[in-house]
Amino acid sequence: MSGVMAMPVATLRATATTPVVAGIGHVAQPVPASAPSSSVPLTAVAASAAALGAVGAATQRRGRRQAQRASLAQGRVTKGRTLRGAKLVLCAGASFPEGRKLRVAVVGGGPAGASCADQLAKDGVETFLIERKMDNCKPCGGAIPLCMIDEFDLPKDIVDRQVRKMTMISPTNKEVQIGQTLKDDEFIGMVRREVLDDFLRQRAKKNGATLINGLFIGMSLPQNKGDSYLLTYNDYEGQEGNARKGETKTLEVDVVIGADGANSRVAKDIEAGDYEYAIAFQERMTIPDDKMEYYKDRAEMYVGEDVSPDFYAWVFPKCDHVAVGTGTVVDKKGIKLYQQGIRDRAAPRIEGGKIIRVEAHPIPEHPRPWRVKDRSILVGDAAGYVTKCSGEGIYFAAKSGRMCAETIVKNSQQGARMIDEADLMEHLREWDGKYGPTYLVLDLLQKVFYTSDAARESFVELCEEEYVQKVTFDSYLYKTVQGNDPVGDLKLGWKTLSSLYKFNNQKTPDPMRTLA
Repeated sequence: MSGVMAMPVATLRATATTPVVAGIGHVAQPVPASAPSSSVPLTAVAASAAALGAVGAATQRRGRRQAQRASLAQGRVTKGRTLRGAKLVLCAGASFPEGRKLRVAVVGGGPAGASCADQLAKDGVETFLIERKMDNCKPCGGAIPLCMIDEFDLPKDIVDRQVRKMTMISPTNKEVQIGQTLKDDEFIGMVRREVLDDFLRQRAKKNGATLINGLFIGMSLPQNKGDSYLLTYNDYEGQEGNARKGETKTLEVDVVIGADGANSRVAKDIEAGDYEYAIAFQERMTIPDDKMEYYKDRAEMYVGEDVSPDFYAWVFPKCDHVAVGTGTVVDKKGIKLYQQGIRDRAAPRIEGGKIIRVEAHPIPEHPRPWRVKDRSILVGDAAGYVTKCSGEGIYFAAKSGRMCAETIVKNSQQGARMIDEADLMEHLREWDGKYGPTYLVLDLLQKVFYTSDAARESFVELCEEEYVQKVTFDSYLYKTVQGNDPVGDLKLGWKTLSSLYKFNNQKTPDPMRTLA
């Protein structure tokens, strides 16, 4: 779901070892019996014996060394031990031997996982990207900010619609048109997730990532410092349909990145803890051409208890159809009731529509308690990087994946050295410092404006303010919390309090309006 809302060197050792020869003894030969004991001084005998012993010992040592070298050349050592297949264990900061790179498995091929794998592979890290469903269509509004197109070098044709008009619709169907402050070259991009995700995955593959079509089952965690992770997955290569079972395989890696969504199995394996989540429900509809013309550059957002008790509902345009959906945290069991609510509210504009696809998916509401453990880390929805109030997640998913990859590349010296938990924690500090204020602002907005229909009416009224529209779109399009005008901020604060007071103390609610 993605939309827009106001105000966002170490030890290297082998497991198989050869025995160490501490020394070689030699017994001196006795003096022949025929020789008189007095004819050779005792010291001379001892010296001669020692000399002969030293020569013999040296000869034996040379023979043993030659035998050991010959055994090693054949892949074996004495007493039946072998170095062939021996494990290489590296502690953090240790350099890999020539020809060996840091191995990273990225589980999940959405915007977070694909962007992460792309950056890792491009910068020389041995990367494996595991995705179970290559044509996955996540229920998502599909809105992306303008900055994402250039920042992630997306082709222009990946954007189905360039939205320049956003209509906010209150519980009584009061409509406010926002977007008046947009410049001619500014817009909100609307994409289909199956198209965007596939593009990002294929680019990662082109840049060197190994793309695995498979279902991640679980992983064995390292038992000792520097040990590898052992991942188990069902390989679906060459199999089609929902009944496919796949071939069970394993993969040994140094680092695991969980980008496998709200129901992350990686998060479960590393005991990252639970978080509250919303259910997003969406229907894709084809509508008559005259109605589709209305939505060619427009998106609509509806608020009200009838469409969601704590979120918003939407009608977003796609290439040749619209996405109609809603979401909720507090009443997941009632999601179909709220979906019927948005169908009814938007009926005049989607009448005659035909449902071509139904989608539902959990959406995280805040970051998990733990996002890093040892050499495992979570990004995107798996980490909980979806903003409250707006429900935006595509940009933040892709950005978190890329930033995580950049930190790994830097600290591993482009895959030449091992990393540890401290290296991954560096990414978390950078992420929280950069985007923490955005999450805080949107969290507060949701608590203030999504509590009652009176508050929602106030929210829509405030959206008429030009200053609110400018702050909203600048914050969304360029991913920075705006508000550099102290006078404007004070006026907005007073306007907000006045509007909330008015609607909360209104004895007779406004009558329900009819949509044109």
